[in-house]
Amino acid sequence: MKNLIFFLFSILFCYTATGQGMEDFIKWQITVEKIDDSHANLVFTGKIIDGYHIFSLKHDPAKADGTGLVPQFDFKKSPNFKIVGKPFEIGKPIKHIDDLGTSFFFEKKAVFKQQIEVLTKDEFSLDFGINFFQLCNADGCVGPFDFESKIKVKGFIPAENSILTPQDTVEAQAAEGDVDSKQTVAKPLEKKQVKKKEKDSNFVIFIAGFLAGLVALLTPCMFPMIPMTVTFFTKQSKTRREGIFKALVYGASIILIYVTFGVIFTAATGPLGLNDLSTNVWMNLIFFGIFVLFAFSFLGAFEIQLPSSWVNKMDQQADKGGYLGIFFMAFTLGLVSFSCTGPIIGSLLVEAATSGSYFTPAIGMTGFSLALAIPFTLFAIFPGWLNSLPQSGGWLNSVKVVLGLVELALALKFLSSVDLAYHWGILSREWFVAIWFVLFLIMGIYLLGKLRFSHDSPLEKLSVTRFMFALFALVFAVYLLPGMFGAPLKLIDGIAPPRTHSEDNFRYVNGGLETGMVKDSISEKYMAEMHPVGDGSILVFHDLKLATEYAKAKNLPILLDFTGHACQNCRKTESSVWTNDEIRPLLQTKFVIASLYCDDRTPLPASEVRYSEIAKRQIKNVGNKWAEMQIEKYNSFQQPLYVVIDHEGNDLTEAIGYTPDINSYKSFLMKGIKAFKK
Repeated sequence: MKNLIFFLFSILFCYTATGQGMEDFIKWQITVEKIDDSHANLVFTGKIIDGYHIFSLKHDPAKADGTGLVPQFDFKKSPNFKIVGKPFEIGKPIKHIDDLGTSFFFEKKAVFKQQIEVLTKDEFSLDFGINFFQLCNADGCVGPFDFESKIKVKGFIPAENSILTPQDTVEAQAAEGDVDSKQTVAKPLEKKQVKKKEKDSNFVIFIAGFLAGLVALLTPCMFPMIPMTVTFFTKQSKTRREGIFKALVYGASIILIYVTFGVIFTAATGPLGLNDLSTNVWMNLIFFGIFVLFAFSFLGAFEIQLPSSWVNKMDQQADKGGYLGIFFMAFTLGLVSFSCTGPIIGSLLVEAATSGSYFTPAIGMTGFSLALAIPFTLFAIFPGWLNSLPQSGGWLNSVKVVLGLVELALALKFLSSVDLAYHWGILSREWFVAIWFVLFLIMGIYLLGKLRFSHDSPLEKLSVTRFMFALFALVFAVYLLPGMFGAPLKLIDGIAPPRTHSEDNFRYVNGGLETGMVKDSISEKYMAEMHPVGDGSILVFHDLKLATEYAKAKNLPILLDFTGHACQNCRKTESSVWTNDEIRPLLQTKFVIASLYCDDRTPLPASEVRYSEIAKRQIKNVGNKWAEMQIEKYNSFQQPLYVVIDHEGNDLTEAIGYTPDINSYKSFLMKGIKAFKK
């Protein structure tokens, strides 16, 4: 109530104190922008005097302590036209944060548009009003003002069946109006009737799943779990025979958990549920907490062990308690690694959502989990050998300390994934690399014996093996240091945030690399909607309709890039393949790139939230939207996925996944260029 009274009082004061009219602060120019024979945009251009600003349609007075009135567009009803969608604005507004809160506004010039459908071929007068808006500066506000006028509309032919709907317009507005509405006439991307390929044999699907499992083993979520397995079986196995048997049970548990959980989860949520899990804020924070917990345990802060009552019970009922512990370890492996393996598993399970059969994906999941189970089973057998080794020198504790530091470093991956997906901007590349630099520097100093943790025994002499590990850690730390100043760090591509996710939005660290873009009125118009990737020399769109509109204006094919913030191979492609001297010129001058992030958590407008039969779930955010499109058109959910398309959404090439070979990727691009020219 206090804010409301202050708000009303300030309006009254500002309006009466100035004694000036609206035209002393802003002059409106109204034009009709023809889209096609039956559709047009009403363009409201306001030229603002220096020092003042008008509020954006995105501005929310409730988030600015009740200040700032947003323009309201009113149109007198008429049988001659109908409104299509909502008003939207051109260009990105200025974002300002102060003691009152967050404001969005335009200075010098503001352009708003409203699409209409003309229902008559005769000339008519359209009455409208721009009402209850304010203009403000640092000292205060003037208004609210009302501007009412009319404009002549002629030269249109009403369509018998309108091809544009309000839904098309909402989607075309690209985050509620950051772009030119000419994109609304772009035909919706046609659902391509993909020819159903012959079902692969179960053997081929099994092999594909097995290879995917081997790839998953090399992810930062999976690999650090191996030492935990070794530690667990070291404590639980009293004899070599018992260790081997429990290791086999452990491997079987991995297979059982992955196959069962994968099929049930897909049946319940569809393939997009896996992607949501991999970028869900709470799950990633839980994964981060688990890794930090493991790291502190390795560093000697405490030991992770079952309650003593459970241990006593397992001693009394060895078989039952032992197997439960083994199953728990296998389940923990699956839970913690799901952030990295989710997209890989999703590609295998998408067949279940499209065919309605769970037998085929179950075979793929068997191959996937078997690839994980075999190495973990072999490592679980090794504890029997470790138990027979002498414990003098504390070398085993040194291994745990090193692994603890590695766990701390990898824990940041989960924070980075959610930071990128939700656009928080908290963990920039500079902070990430700085923490890694310090951790590996500490690791090198520790291995040289200059630091000691709890449970460490004195280091009397430095072995060659220990020295080599220390040398590697220190060299790696030095390698990381230039990354804080923009240098490429290809060894950690996909783990660290991309170079474009820097504190200054990549303006300082890119070194002034040329984008190869011809600077003209078209490129200048869309520059604000393009985003640098890789080394900053390649620009991409994140909205397909915008990319399509720009591609039409430039007469270029579109490289469709289904990607993800948490996709490691996507970052590797951008930093290693796209920046190659043979590939870079093609991407800069011969293509318009639409990078669609399938794990982008930006909420969709309420009008676009819907249930998808394809994804078997609600489409709630931008990532869901692109993921649904990928599944529908390409029957796949792997990222990255690349395909060249024309302006109508027709494929010009086959879709390809991660392709690190330069010649193969260049051949793929050249095929798209050749097909587009035809």
